[in-house]
Amino acid sequence: MNIELLESARHRVPNTSVLINMVSTRSRQLIAGQRPMVKVENQQADFEDIALKEIVEGKIMAEIDLAS
Repeated sequence: MNIELLESARHRVPNTSVLINMVSTRSRQLIAGQRPMVKVENQQADFEDIALKEIVEGKIMAEIDLAS
């Protein structure tokens, strides 16, 4: 996992639990065959790094329901 991407993603999603869930969910989607929403320069990039890059670039965001 790219530490620089992780730190950048933490600035966008400060809640660690939410960030972990976002990366986990998106990684599973990528593994299942969904296409990345960002340009992947390194074809050997981990799915987690791709998910973090999507978060950093604002391609995916968390929607939190406070009514629950």
